[in-house]
Amino acid sequence: MSAAGDGPGRPGRSGRTGRRPGDRDTRDAILQAARRCFGDHGFTGATIRMIAGEAGVDPALVLHYFGAKADLFAAAVELPVAPSEIVATLADVDPAQLGEALLRMVVGLWEDPEGRTAWLGLVRSATSDERAARMLRELLTDGLFRAFAEALGVVDAECRLALVASQIVGLGVARHVVGLEPLATMAADDLVAAVAPTLQRYLTGDLGTPG
Repeated sequence: MSAAGDGPGRPGRSGRTGRRPGDRDTRDAILQAARRCFGDHGFTGATIRMIAGEAGVDPALVLHYFGAKADLFAAAVELPVAPSEIVATLADVDPAQLGEALLRMVVGLWEDPEGRTAWLGLVRSATSDERAARMLRELLTDGLFRAFAEALGVVDAECRLALVASQIVGLGVARHVVGLEPLATMAADDLVAAVAPTLQRYLTGDLGTPG
């Protein structure tokens, strides 16, 4: 069955028009187009309209299936959770508990084999391919940091969030790529207890920088 509102599409680069056979075909066409556009133009340069044209569908269909561009990117690289879900989950957390809540969410994703594989794939790509590195940077800044910065409501939010990201990426590499002990086999609760206070300081504490 076709999705509601799945009407005639706009011609893409290959001149494809008309109705798609169904939800799965339309969604797959958008994902394939998104991978090409993100790869060629980066996260920021690839627009919803560009991806829709590449897929031969109306831009409204891209938003219908995937919502925000950051969520489309997450689906294109097979991340286990969309950025909008992360922001929504943490939106009601007490700011004093945000470091722990964020780290528990991340560690939970790492504990899931599919989530860990997707995350490691993205990080490995970013360390060896400049295009992948650019996409990861832009996803963090445009897809996550902006929303978190608004929630934190502090003038140095960009610096704070970059520090948080560096801690999480480094921790993930040490635990799941390098296999650095005892981090590699440390229980999740123990890991959170050890690292969450650092994330909390980055988010809301004194950074020791001139202000």
